[in-house]
Amino acid sequence: MSRVQTIIIDNDQPEQRLDRWMRKVFPQVKQGQIEKMCRKGDLRVDGGKAKSNTRVGPGTEIRIPPLPDTNVTYAKETTRVSEKDAQLMRDCVIYKDAHLIVINKPAGLPTQGGSNQTRHVDGLCVALQEDFAEKPRLVHRLDKDTSGVLVLARTPAMASKMTEAFRHRNTRKIYWALVAGVPTPYLGEIKYGLVKARGRGKGGEGEKMIAVHPREIDSTEGAKRAHTLYATLYRVASRASWVAMEPITGRTHQLRVHMAEIGHPIIGDGKYGGSGQENMGDGWGAQLGGIISKKLHLHARSLTFEHPVTRKSITVTAPLPEHMEHSWETFGWSEDIASVDPFEALHK
Repeated sequence: MSRVQTIIIDNDQPEQRLDRWMRKVFPQVKQGQIEKMCRKGDLRVDGGKAKSNTRVGPGTEIRIPPLPDTNVTYAKETTRVSEKDAQLMRDCVIYKDAHLIVINKPAGLPTQGGSNQTRHVDGLCVALQEDFAEKPRLVHRLDKDTSGVLVLARTPAMASKMTEAFRHRNTRKIYWALVAGVPTPYLGEIKYGLVKARGRGKGGEGEKMIAVHPREIDSTEGAKRAHTLYATLYRVASRASWVAMEPITGRTHQLRVHMAEIGHPIIGDGKYGGSGQENMGDGWGAQLGGIISKKLHLHARSLTFEHPVTRKSITVTAPLPEHMEHSWETFGWSEDIASVDPFEALHK
């Protein structure tokens, strides 16, 4: 066992949770041990008791109680990336500098690992590490079947700054989607709240988000407010539309639920846009049939943010994935005919 020690966090470290800092500095200590040390008051921050989620950062003084020996051999997790996957990640890069990397995430590739998910961006991004001490870090997420702009930070400090930017909504994201029917009015907003409904599986598999009318949000347990702007850009008669969306809030599955709730599910959305989905157009669900792909037609088209170092405004744009590009060609659309920012007037 080690002795009691006091550590002051260096200035080059990002702000983070106490338990995450502990696991990084003392990898032999498990989460349960950290929780126990906090409950007993043995693990202290700036002289006082702390919880595992207490935020710590540069200059914070942490008292560490005696810990298990650090010379014990622990299994070190290694990430092996095939040359094919490494090339995939390199081909996905659409912006890169000394601080950040932005990729165009392929549809179908999870952002992080999870149940039965062993191949994901978080693991494959080691292929983009280059000469840096650590692999790039995720600072936000995209659903598995959603493609488009995804930001990675090259250092812990940069990851902290970008995470804060997303948390405080100092970024602007515009998504493109193909939806059933034609949303009207052509430019509008959706303010249905969202609440999680547990799935039927033993472990809660299949859980979904359910829309809640704005006037019922406060009285619905667990409901959170959600706000989406949408613009109908082009349409195919009354059958389908090319829609741009800007999420003002960032709730789970927000865009998919909101479009389904107003009767225009996103094409290929098997979770929220089944054939039974009521539609304000001509009654279609989320499958158009014919040669249109059954994959989800939702794409994070662009991201605008202030660079944490240069303070310049940067907008990164991601080309459509192959299945959406094919649908666009089928309907006679091209990426360059749409307004870069259909919501510009609403932000003035």
